[in-house]
Amino acid sequence: MNTTSTHFVPPRRVGMYEPLHQMGMWGESFKGNGSLNMPSPIIVPSNPKLDNLSEDTSHGTAGTPHKFDQEASTSRHTDKIQRRLAQNREAARKSRLRKKAYVQQLETSRLKLIQLEQELERARQQGFYVSGGVDTGSLGFSGNMNTAIAAFEMEYGHWVEEQNRQICELRAGLSGHVSDIELRILVDSVMKHYFELFRMKSSAAKSDVFYVMSGMWKTSAERFFLWIGGFRPSELLKVLLPHLDVLTEQQLLDVCNLRQSCQQAEDALSQGMEKLQHTLAESVAAGQLGEGSYIPQMNSAMERLEALVSFINQADHLRHETLQQMYRILTTRQAARGLLALGEYFQRLRALSSTWATRQRDATT
Repeated sequence: MNTTSTHFVPPRRVGMYEPLHQMGMWGESFKGNGSLNMPSPIIVPSNPKLDNLSEDTSHGTAGTPHKFDQEASTSRHTDKIQRRLAQNREAARKSRLRKKAYVQQLETSRLKLIQLEQELERARQQGFYVSGGVDTGSLGFSGNMNTAIAAFEMEYGHWVEEQNRQICELRAGLSGHVSDIELRILVDSVMKHYFELFRMKSSAAKSDVFYVMSGMWKTSAERFFLWIGGFRPSELLKVLLPHLDVLTEQQLLDVCNLRQSCQQAEDALSQGMEKLQHTLAESVAAGQLGEGSYIPQMNSAMERLEALVSFINQADHLRHETLQQMYRILTTRQAARGLLALGEYFQRLRALSSTWATRQRDATT
């Protein structure tokens, strides 16, 4: 019986030894790259029963707490959203009340302006103004200019109320240790509020530059420190610096450089103002005595007043840039403390004016 001898070739087990060979190659490459010399991995055969038991155990122990964590996180997120919505509704309600009061104040001011214009017209008819050839409308006596300044005063009153509210928010945010993101939102809002004041002043200066320059819209104590229709940036930096948190050496250097630049710009503007005052006085005093008409002098002086409006805008631009530079130098929390100190400084000046006025009234009575 002839039997054919055959050699038994075991079947190739795909996926078992090839990974070992491949892992060994990776280990050699790691050694070549200077990585840690990791030992060759040990492959343990897979047992379906043990795998199912492991999965069941993991689901039974870790699954439930993970679900509770998700539910708790969702609940906290929902509560946070509800609180934020409630705060937004309250802020919107207060804003509507302020807007309503502001509209009522504007209406009252409009009626007062109408009455004032009528009184001015009666005064002109009765000859209380010396005519002398002077166009009183060009010097700020016209009804339109009075209306513009009255509107500015109303807007500034609303601006001060909003500033007081923002100061309270900054104080609460710093004492409550809110996040830097929420604090940055407050800081940005306060910065924009100051920029809005500069815009209001620029518009009012076109109507009555002397009114803005003299600071009649501020309290008496604020006018004492007035410089070209506002605060002096370099002096303000001295006021704010002690209230800031500990500054780094680079921050101190940047603040010192900023203050020096502010002083140089202030000196240049002050010298220009002195020169403008001199030429304006010469323009008003020019001409012969007894001419009976001031038209030429007034026309020449009006040309100088356009430059005066430009000086106010340049001074406000310097104040604007100083606030911007401080915002870039400081951290968010330091900027919040600086703006809080700035707002409280103006509040104290207004309180000083009120206290002094009350003392004067008590002395007369």
